[in-house]
Amino acid sequence: MQELRDYLNQYASTLISDEEFEVIRRHFTPKKIRKKQYLLQEGEIGKHMAFVVKGAMRKYYIDEKGTENIVDLYIENWWAGDRESFVMFTPSIYHIDAWEDCELLLISREDTLKLCSQCRAFNELLLKLDERNNIAAQKRITSSISFTAEKRYEDFVGSHPYFVQRFPQHIIASYLGITKDTLSRVRKKTRQK
Repeated sequence: MQELRDYLNQYASTLISDEEFEVIRRHFTPKKIRKKQYLLQEGEIGKHMAFVVKGAMRKYYIDEKGTENIVDLYIENWWAGDRESFVMFTPSIYHIDAWEDCELLLISREDTLKLCSQCRAFNELLLKLDERNNIAAQKRITSSISFTAEKRYEDFVGSHPYFVQRFPQHIIASYLGITKDTLSRVRKKTRQK
């Protein structure tokens, strides 16, 4: 759980005390999932958000043609889950599975709300994460509407260089909304510069 404490301290205005962290720790449940196991499947209600301690995961939906469309990628110190399902208690349209063996810390909606009222540092964390999530979503929408495949890839590598090492080309291509062949051309062109 030290990873979670270190992560929280990055966002807190003051370092979290041992007592405060003990309150936080009690609201999380450790879980291990193996590569290709699901954290969430389409049709299920997302009852937990997962803090990724170790491993890599992906969130995707399958369209009417049977194609996997990657919506999010997660590695250590990222939060995985379907926020809409988590907040609204609606069935998810997504699958979230482990790309690598994962160690997670799960928190329920009820425990999230309790912690927000009990712990100022956790509430601060959620506010800052909401801000960053909204900014990232806005950038992603602008990128997918306006940018060329080359610019999308450059921005992706600039923002998330660690993803390039952890996920194969077809996953990254899907995340960027381009084909694997297009990504190969873009990468080749980028290397030639």
